[in-house]
Amino acid sequence: MIGELSTNPLGFLFWLAALVIAITIHEFSHALAAERLGDPTPRLMGRLTLNPLAHLDPLGTLMLLIARFGWGKPVQFDPFNLRNPRRDGAIISLAGPVSNLLLAILCSILLRIIFSSGLLAPSSFSGVGFVYLIISLLQPVIVLNVVLAVFNLVPIHPLDGFKIVEGILPEEHARQWKELEPYGLLFLLFLIFPIFGSPSPISRLISPVINFLLTLLLPATSLI
Repeated sequence: MIGELSTNPLGFLFWLAALVIAITIHEFSHALAAERLGDPTPRLMGRLTLNPLAHLDPLGTLMLLIARFGWGKPVQFDPFNLRNPRRDGAIISLAGPVSNLLLAILCSILLRIIFSSGLLAPSSFSGVGFVYLIISLLQPVIVLNVVLAVFNLVPIHPLDGFKIVEGILPEEHARQWKELEPYGLLFLLFLIFPIFGSPSPISRLISPVINFLLTLLLPATSLI
């Protein structure tokens, strides 16, 4: 993605905009879920907003620019404010990836409507250039929302998947699962970085899922 900065500056801007949208929707959805479940912590910390500046994490954003997977600034919530801390914590964690997938589906529907409507034919629409700009934004929005959703569903702390698994496990197993939390970042760093020039372990793990979803969501006539 970042390689497009020199070869295709406009394309880079579209990818950057899509990145900001994906992270903002993801983290805002965490905050909104916490608010709805009775925890005001994200709102008090200024996270219940669609302002991207409240949600961007420098390292997570850089990873998305370089490797097309990463994260936003984590939304903190207080389990003591939740009626069922484990279950509600899992719901809050799940809200982020679900919101990304829903946005990707919505953009996919819009993209298919454009491709099937004949708007790309120069003789049928005087603003065909504007339509191409819309397509150029919709496609990276779909890609990055899918990538962000799938990556965050990996069950390793601090990704969302860790708390989702914790929330669905029986209480005894959940306690044992939580004991892995201090080692999560170490595991994640090991999985992110390539080994001897080959794709990173986490890329090999999630790429088939990402490619499957993108096959469903991106029209065959996609410009990407």
